[in-house]
Amino acid sequence: MGDTGLLTWSGGRFKVTDTRKDGDNHLHVGTLIEGELFEGLEVDARIDHARRERTRRNHSATHLLHAALRKVLGEHVGQKGSLVDPDKLRFDFSHFEAVTPEQLKEIERQVNEQILGNTAVQTDITDMEQAQEKGAMALFGEKYGDVVRVLSMGTDSYSVELCGGTHVARTGDIGLLRITSESGISSGVRRIEAVTGFGALEWVDETERTLREAARLVKGSRETVIDRLQQTIERNRQLEKDVDALKAKLASSAGNDLADSAVDVGGLKVVASELEGADRKTLMETADQLKNKLGEGVVVLASVEDGKVTLVAGVTKSVTGRIKAGDLMKHLAGLVDGKGGGRPDMAQGGGNDPSKLADALAGVPEWVKKNIA
Repeated sequence: MGDTGLLTWSGGRFKVTDTRKDGDNHLHVGTLIEGELFEGLEVDARIDHARRERTRRNHSATHLLHAALRKVLGEHVGQKGSLVDPDKLRFDFSHFEAVTPEQLKEIERQVNEQILGNTAVQTDITDMEQAQEKGAMALFGEKYGDVVRVLSMGTDSYSVELCGGTHVARTGDIGLLRITSESGISSGVRRIEAVTGFGALEWVDETERTLREAARLVKGSRETVIDRLQQTIERNRQLEKDVDALKAKLASSAGNDLADSAVDVGGLKVVASELEGADRKTLMETADQLKNKLGEGVVVLASVEDGKVTLVAGVTKSVTGRIKAGDLMKHLAGLVDGKGGGRPDMAQGGGNDPSKLADALAGVPEWVKKNIA
């Protein structure tokens, strides 16, 4: 990202919002606030130093990160893209698999080790041949002239790259690096994002606040939060099992009651009913139990939650040649402004109009009568 700042002169100000290189020229992009600009005018250029220092930290850290990636993951790692701004650094690189947590920890450790070494960043202006003799890395796709700038940083030239950008004077100026994310963005290309300096401290503070809040919610402390969370997870798993067992018991009870209310349609026992508070799984289990109890028959069960209709239709396998659950479901779902379908013996669906559900269920025996083979 280019520098920002202010150009001033007697009676005038120009706010610079970006700087770009165009050949041998540096273009200043921005807005004229007051006064007049003309060729030959002498101006005082004041850079936003705080912003530039943050950018410098992230840029130098990117060089160290690139070197650490190659040392930890292998020399096949190459830069595929990069963004350096005052708030963060983003680095895309070639790699064939996700970087493991252990590898990320080692990469971060090596970069911070170089930062703590606080060695001077060395800049050499030389030709390409001498740069290559120094082991300088050239970035794929970049164009270099006869004279190049070589940046060496870290203990024993930990990182040596060709670069024309702004950098810190010593590695210790970076302060601290924290990797915030690692992900894949395309086949064979991974992305790391990180923060440095005050950005890293802010990230640490935010992480600490999140940890304290998690500890408060589980009535624990920073030291016991993991154990408390594990206990909460285990307790929730047990509660889910208890709920599933209760639903199964309710399904069995409902199945017995509904079987007694079956009506005879052409020799088939037909049940069509709404089960209040039942989820899809409970509807399916209840329908299976009903099919076993009915012998030969048709079952339609429904429930309503948050204005949405859930439907399940079942047909005993012995009569799927005469009537199919999928056809019945398509008919029912359409009546409640929805869609559905499935196998000949079991189908599922849903709808958006609960007000039509009672009539839809009441019409099931008549539909079976008309469609039974």
